[in-house]
Amino acid sequence: MFEETLRQLLTDVRSGAVSPDEAVAQLRRLPFTEVGDALVDHHRALRTGAPEAIYGPGKSPQHCVDIVGELLANGSGPVILTRVIPAQREAVLSAHASYGMPEEASNTMAWRLPTIDASRPAPRVLAISAGTSDVPVLDECVLTLRAYGYAPQRIVDVGVAGLHRLLVHIDAIQNADAIVCAAGMEGALPSVIGGLTGAPIVAVPTSVGYGSSLEGITALLAMHSSCASGIAVVGIDNGFGAACAIARMLRSAA
Repeated sequence: MFEETLRQLLTDVRSGAVSPDEAVAQLRRLPFTEVGDALVDHHRALRTGAPEAIYGPGKSPQHCVDIVGELLANGSGPVILTRVIPAQREAVLSAHASYGMPEEASNTMAWRLPTIDASRPAPRVLAISAGTSDVPVLDECVLTLRAYGYAPQRIVDVGVAGLHRLLVHIDAIQNADAIVCAAGMEGALPSVIGGLTGAPIVAVPTSVGYGSSLEGITALLAMHSSCASGIAVVGIDNGFGAACAIARMLRSAA
């Protein structure tokens, strides 16, 4: 979608609808723009296929307002703000009401999600959580995947304490093109799913669990030690990163 924007600009210059000076002014912002302490990367989608996202922690509400505003005003693709706190959310919604209400899931916000044409063949992506406590991390992943143009099927609360719940979805699992699996506690579910399908699996350890779960470290190490070969593992609670990994796989396979 970003490459199309650049192509359209060049076409408009050729047709005379946009002057060379106007085009230069627009292209000047393409590499990056300085917004306070942030250098907003307008070129990232052209290089990697996915736009820069905004990580909320450590930023003031005003900083979030400024960066979101820069991306909304100077681009046409999705804008994603992750791990927001209420003060950041309220400030951004107030400042950018003219851009409409963003989609929200857990503590993630996304503007300008692409319309998905249900009539066209699309990759079959599953987003699976072991428990309901893992859902906030899973939903960060789901919303990010939607922003990148995918339509993941969400399956929740199917962990190893009741595997019969997972097996209800065996057809979807075996027909999937890619799977994200979020699990805390002992982190066993990705290994189970890895034994049921040959699809790429990105495992997300979550910080859910009691004392010896060590805030996700136990799940992280268990996933890295999986007997189901070929499972990729992202950092603890990193639903956004899992979505990015899946998107890279699917873009490369297209």
